[in-house]
Amino acid sequence: MNIFSRFGCRVYQGIMFLAAKALDFSPREIISGNFAPEELAKKLSLHHASRPFVLIDPFIEKSGMAEPIISSLSSEGMKVVTYSDIVPNPTVDSVEKASDKYVAFLCDCLIAIGGGSTIDTAKAVAIKVAYPNKKLSDFKGVLKVHRKLPILIAIPTTAGTGSEVTLATVVVDSKKKDKFAIEDPKLIPSTAVFYPKLLSELPPSLIASTGMDAFTHAIESYIGKSNVKQTKEDALKAMVLIHRYLLKFQSESKNEAYALDMLEASYLAGRAFTRAYVGYVHALAHALGGEYNVGHGYANAILLPYVLRSYGKSIETKLAEISDRLELVPKSYSKDEKARNFLAYLDNLLLKLGLPDSFDGLIKEEDVPKLAIHASKEGNPLYPVPKEMGARELAEILRKADKSLRRPK
Repeated sequence: MNIFSRFGCRVYQGIMFLAAKALDFSPREIISGNFAPEELAKKLSLHHASRPFVLIDPFIEKSGMAEPIISSLSSEGMKVVTYSDIVPNPTVDSVEKASDKYVAFLCDCLIAIGGGSTIDTAKAVAIKVAYPNKKLSDFKGVLKVHRKLPILIAIPTTAGTGSEVTLATVVVDSKKKDKFAIEDPKLIPSTAVFYPKLLSELPPSLIASTGMDAFTHAIESYIGKSNVKQTKEDALKAMVLIHRYLLKFQSESKNEAYALDMLEASYLAGRAFTRAYVGYVHALAHALGGEYNVGHGYANAILLPYVLRSYGKSIETKLAEISDRLELVPKSYSKDEKARNFLAYLDNLLLKLGLPDSFDGLIKEEDVPKLAIHASKEGNPLYPVPKEMGARELAEILRKADKSLRRPK
């Protein structure tokens, strides 16, 4: 990327940083613990909700784990409408189908019980309900939602996406093979509910990928250039929790204390990046998700070490600070030693989680240029990354992240 493009990106990011001060990032309400279903039902009753539209992950619905939530709503006299036709990466078609049912059943609030895909679907449905005559793609980008949205309650069933506190939803246009983000503070759910029993049956592979999704959120927000004191502290707290409890939670998914620790980590990381933004890891992961339908957390986990190493010296101080907070090595070590140790720690963490260190054949060489251009358009000028990179540099990261594309030295 040339000097003029870099300058333009930094000017744009500076304007966005100043504009963010006028937006509402105040903490939303959290309901947490085993009595969360009853507390939620009473809250909605006070808001005179009568017909909640409950978007629910199909696995959670079949398992019956969400029944205490549905029963609590019904006990307060509400007529619950459930919808479980959720796809892993929300599409324009799936969102429109859900919003049509919301309208047809005269629903008056939204409850999302699921992972990032379910919560993202609910956010997109809220937009379609408020704007029935506009396309979702019309809202692509930042601050384009101006109408009041229905009440939205988010109940995460994974600990990683942070969707319960973020201002973004990500939708796939299957026809165009385009995965785009819609970002606006109006999309932040009014309440996040942490009900640990919903996480008790998560498979180890999903715990790993969603946990690394949260880690990526925390790291990218912390190393970026649009931090405030609160986002830095949220990111560091999230990283400490993930460092302490991710592997333990993967081994003992029924441990409710570990579940709540990881839910808190996901929430803090989400709160950090919804204000401080993410970076090229996410831009590249979104490109891969749109092209190959690869899981977002899985893509983030594999890409993270490659992108961090590509930033080089620009993040040395920040990685050293993270190393200190995680107490990985003695503080007497040099910044360079701490940074290198953190990257080694990250490689080892992926190994312990059972995640691969490469996509190994997923990425096709002929797709690399368009994937890199897609990521560059998403990241530049929006993301306040520590070092600006263009499509050429991002293409090289993709090649390094897939063993089948690595060029001989």
